[in-house]
Amino acid sequence: MPRIIFKCPYIRGGSQKAAAHLENYVRYVSTRDGVQRIDPGRAGWTDTKKQREMVERIAREFPLSRGMFEYEDYLASPTRGNATEFITRALEDNYDSIAKKENYLRYIAQRPRVHHVGSHGLFTGEDDTLVLSQVAEAVANHPGNVWLPIISLRREDAQRLGYDNAEQWQALLTHQAMRLAETMNIPWDQFRWYAAFHDEGNHPHVHMVCYSEDPRKGFLNKKGIAAIKSGLAKEIFRQELTELYIRQTTHREDLAKEAEAVMSGYIRQMESGTLDSPRMEQLMTELAGKLTHLTGKKQYGYLKAPLKSLVDEIVDELAKDPRVTKAYELWYTLREEVLRTYRENLPERLPLSQQKEFKRIKNIVIQEAVRLGTLDSLLQMDEPEDAADPLELPEEPSAEDAPPDEDVLREAEHPPVVEWSDRYKLARSFLYGSGGHPQDHAQALSLFYAEALNGNALAMHDLGRMYADGLGCDVDMEQSHNWYAKALTALRAVDEAKPGRYMEYRIGKMYAAGLGTEQDHSEAAEWFARSADEGYKYAQYSLAGLYLRGKGVPQDYEKSRHLYTQAAKQRFPYAAFELGKLYRDGLGCDADTSAAARWFREAYAGFRSLERDSHDDKLQYRIGWMLLHGVGAEKNESEARTWFEKAAKMGNPNAQYSLAKLILSDPAAGVEQTAAAIGWLTKAAEAGQDAAQYAIGKFYRNTDPAKAAAWFQRAAESGNDFAAYALGKLLLDGGDSLPKDAPTAIRWLTCSAEAGNQHAQYRLGKLLLQGEAVPKDIGQALRWLTAAAEQGDQYAQYTLGKLYLLGKEVPGDEDAAVRWFTLSAAQGNEYAQYFLDHLKDFRGPSIFACATQLLRHMGNIFREQTPWNAGKGVAITDRKLRQKIREKKIAMGHKADDHAQEMTM
Repeated sequence: MPRIIFKCPYIRGGSQKAAAHLENYVRYVSTRDGVQRIDPGRAGWTDTKKQREMVERIAREFPLSRGMFEYEDYLASPTRGNATEFITRALEDNYDSIAKKENYLRYIAQRPRVHHVGSHGLFTGEDDTLVLSQVAEAVANHPGNVWLPIISLRREDAQRLGYDNAEQWQALLTHQAMRLAETMNIPWDQFRWYAAFHDEGNHPHVHMVCYSEDPRKGFLNKKGIAAIKSGLAKEIFRQELTELYIRQTTHREDLAKEAEAVMSGYIRQMESGTLDSPRMEQLMTELAGKLTHLTGKKQYGYLKAPLKSLVDEIVDELAKDPRVTKAYELWYTLREEVLRTYRENLPERLPLSQQKEFKRIKNIVIQEAVRLGTLDSLLQMDEPEDAADPLELPEEPSAEDAPPDEDVLREAEHPPVVEWSDRYKLARSFLYGSGGHPQDHAQALSLFYAEALNGNALAMHDLGRMYADGLGCDVDMEQSHNWYAKALTALRAVDEAKPGRYMEYRIGKMYAAGLGTEQDHSEAAEWFARSADEGYKYAQYSLAGLYLRGKGVPQDYEKSRHLYTQAAKQRFPYAAFELGKLYRDGLGCDADTSAAARWFREAYAGFRSLERDSHDDKLQYRIGWMLLHGVGAEKNESEARTWFEKAAKMGNPNAQYSLAKLILSDPAAGVEQTAAAIGWLTKAAEAGQDAAQYAIGKFYRNTDPAKAAAWFQRAAESGNDFAAYALGKLLLDGGDSLPKDAPTAIRWLTCSAEAGNQHAQYRLGKLLLQGEAVPKDIGQALRWLTAAAEQGDQYAQYTLGKLYLLGKEVPGDEDAAVRWFTLSAAQGNEYAQYFLDHLKDFRGPSIFACATQLLRHMGNIFREQTPWNAGKGVAITDRKLRQKIREKKIAMGHKADDHAQEMTM
């Protein structure tokens, strides 16, 4: 059997005696007879990074050096020796030129890796040649602990595996150095190590010297020594162990293939069969009665010995069923085959009730006994946690986005209070980083402020936006509102003095968005109509949006399309984009994909043209979105990300959210990129983007429930029904950092349910049916369960099917039960299908049904325990275990249970 010997004594530094001993030790292990000396410059070693950089720099700055033989030799074989020859010759030939350059002088002074045959065998993980006297002095004067590991192999193992030379040991120890530092509890940047290979006798070995530059750091115990030994052995004997494991695994796989069909047959019999056992019914009835009067947690670990014995007896009675007996026998055969890899003497077989891999059935027995004879037994189903986890929200650019002001202003008249002055132009140049000026929000804010004091309504409006978005200042919604209100007053004054289509449009925009005033779509529609009647494309576009959504005017798709067409024909890309959507969806016209594609292409070209002039963040976001989804342009995720980054830096929350999603969905994203994505997500969420608030709530859901609840609430208050549902679930469960709050949870679940969220409707219906966290209300429970079922929720359909089949709390209705079971089974709900297949067995609540349910659970557990199902995402019903698994996934950078869906327009 391959073996490695590893010892690790240490000496505490700080005394004169220890210093002398350590210095002598370093000199001894590096120069004694039998040590293999290191040649760091031997021809076979490839050049170092610093050498490569130096060769490239010399060749670039001294082109004539490329004609040297040394340069040709280096190109043909880039070894350290050839690199040294070229660098030395080139520097000598160009001495007069380089003597004046500080960087080259520094290089000459610290000549990197001019490798020659060394006079000793000491090595470390760095490429620099070690000066023995300097290393010995440093070790001797170290005041802290110095560890002296010794690693020894048999001669035949060393020769067979290639560990009979210093270079191989240097490569191994360099690879293992970080693990050594971690095991010795030494920070990596403080870890120092040296080693020498002694090739002598039957046991070639390596002496090491390890210490922490900070003498206060470092600790190694027996467990750590064992871990280091194990890690070295695995690395040294990796190939042989791999071959051994492959042979064992192949044998087990052959056995598993033969057993899979047999075990699957047993499992199918358990899942599709029934269990008629008078003894089982007697024991379950006894357990149910005793648990009725039991206080505290009703879980196996909390029960007293007599009740535990009763549960064990039920499990062993279940094991007497021929299907379970055969499956358990086969399971044990497979298990023992695996154990033979690790031990010669197999342990004695245990009864099923004592087998820890099947301990979950004990708690299931208790749960079934508690539910026996109660309504709760009707609702039991292996419903996966977050089976109905809400999806991200769509991110299509909104039709309410305002066109860039620069293009609008060019068509405006210039009365004294609406002036495109030089100072105003300069402010916008600093805002967007255009016109040869760098982006400088603070400078833009200062210039807008000065212009606003002169009465320019346009500057007042831009100040309102900057305070709202926190550009060049902290977010201040009160200041934002005040400046918007001043802008609206000034615009109305200008319009009264001299009415015009531009002023009418700008005033309508402010009423539509509620900027500086209460939001009033009816008032906005009146202002837009005046301007649109005069052929103003911006007003036509905005009024079309109101007709499209039925805000302030009756909803009228045909009128909306007519107005969008008028604006689009004036080369207005926003209107072309909305027209493309109408033709795509067939709103106000017949669906026409060709016309939709044409308008989308025109919109994309128009957005690119507008952005070149304005650098507006909403335009940048639209362009990125179209590239990401291939709308009006070829799909290009990389270019989309570039546009999102531009808009995100401008404070656009939709772009920040989209950029974060792209980064987080990239499997190659590192820790820094992930942190940046969370930063963008947070910025978008703080700006009020409800999809970002919901997404960041999901990110914190398992690690910081209180923080997650805060974000969910902000999104829910914006009308996000997914967030309201998630918040309700969190408050129902509570946690270490989040107290349970059932009344508030029910309020948010109700809000989500009333908004049409089927998942909230189902959850609320279950709570009302069971009387958990809310008084039992069968009528309301049926209302919400039916609402969810009609939207296609398979769990609500299944629950209604059981209610109507068993006829508790509601009149029995087998036809209704069959209808709901059929709909649920069509979506893959195997429990619903089971009831359809066994209707005659469940025409009334019975202990027989309870025993049959236990048999089905037993089949599921066997399915999880079989080797061919390992690692295939088997459903785990134990809540604590699920939580631990989620926490481990999150710690490794994975999302726990989130499944993103491609967003559509």
